[in-house]
Amino acid sequence: MTKFTIKKYDQNDYLVWNDFVAQAKNATFLFHRDFMEYHKDRFEDFSLLVFEDEKLYAILPANKKGKALYSHQGLTYGGLVYNEQTKQKAVIEILRDILFFLNENNFDTLHLKTLPSIYQLKPAEEILYGLFLAEAKLVRRDSLSVIDLQQEKTMSKIRKRGLKKAISNKLIIKEDNDFELFWSKILIPNLEKTHDAIPVHSIEEINKLKSLFPENIHQFNVYKNDEIVGGTTIFETKNVAHCQYISKKTDQEDLGSLDYLFHYLIHERFSEKRFFDFGISNENQGKKLNEGLAYWKESFGASTIVHDFYEVNTANYTKLEDILI
Repeated sequence: MTKFTIKKYDQNDYLVWNDFVAQAKNATFLFHRDFMEYHKDRFEDFSLLVFEDEKLYAILPANKKGKALYSHQGLTYGGLVYNEQTKQKAVIEILRDILFFLNENNFDTLHLKTLPSIYQLKPAEEILYGLFLAEAKLVRRDSLSVIDLQQEKTMSKIRKRGLKKAISNKLIIKEDNDFELFWSKILIPNLEKTHDAIPVHSIEEINKLKSLFPENIHQFNVYKNDEIVGGTTIFETKNVAHCQYISKKTDQEDLGSLDYLFHYLIHERFSEKRFFDFGISNENQGKKLNEGLAYWKESFGASTIVHDFYEVNTANYTKLEDILI
C-alpha cells in the first residue's frame, strides 16, 4: 500500500513547483521550470510531484525515453528534491512509491543522476541510502574538480608564471552581458576544431537564460588591445560558482589569459562562495579522464569530488518494503 500520491507535472503546477524549488535543501535554479523548459522540444518531460494528502513532499525533474524515466537529461545534475524537514524514513518511502508508480505505468527502469554534495544547502544524501536499499546499480561516475574557497587557496608555479605573463601583456577582464563575442570568436571555433562539436547552448538559448536568470548566469571575457582572447561562462548558485564553458584563443602565443581570469574569479569575484567548480574532465560516461585538463584544473588548487549516476529496476520497489525496524 502506497503512502504518497505521485502526479505527473503539468503547466498548472508551475507555481507550486517553483515555490518548492526555492525552499528545498537540494535544489538550484536549474530545477526552475523556466530553465528546464528552454529546450523542452528536445525532451518528453515526465517530471513528478509527490504529495501526502495536499502537502507537496518532493519533486523529481525527469523526462521519458521509451520505457525508462531519466533524471532530466537536459540538466547537468538532478535527483529527488526535498526540504530539510524530510526525514530518511520518508525518502525511502517516497522512492518506493515512485518506483511503484513507474512500474504500474509500464516503466522498466529509473535512471537517477545525483546532485553533487557541494550544491546541497544542507546534507541531503538520504536518497543515496534509499538507492542502496533498492539495489540500484552505479552506471556512471564523473570526477569534478573543485576548490573549497574557505580553505587556503594555492596555485602552482606554472599558473603563477601565467599570471605574471598576463599582467605584463596588460590584459583586461570584463563581465559582459553579451555572449555573442565569446560564442562566435572563441567557443564555437574551438569546439569545432578540437572536438567537432558545438556548445550545448546556442547563442539564442544562453541569451534567453541570462534574461531569465540574470543573477545566476555570468560571462567573463579577457581582452588584449580590445580583442577578446579568452573567457568563461559561470553558473552561480548559493554555494557554488560553476564553470559552464571555458575557452581561449589558440591561434597565438599563450598570453596567460585564463591564468589571469581564474585568479580573479577565485581570489576576488567569487571568493565569498563556498566552492568553485571547474566541472568534469571525463568522457565516455566517466570511464575516460582527460589527464591534461584535470591537471590544469588541479594546478589552480582544485581536487576531486564525484558525481554519480544510478539505474534501478522499477520492480525493485518491493525491496523497500519491510526494511524499517
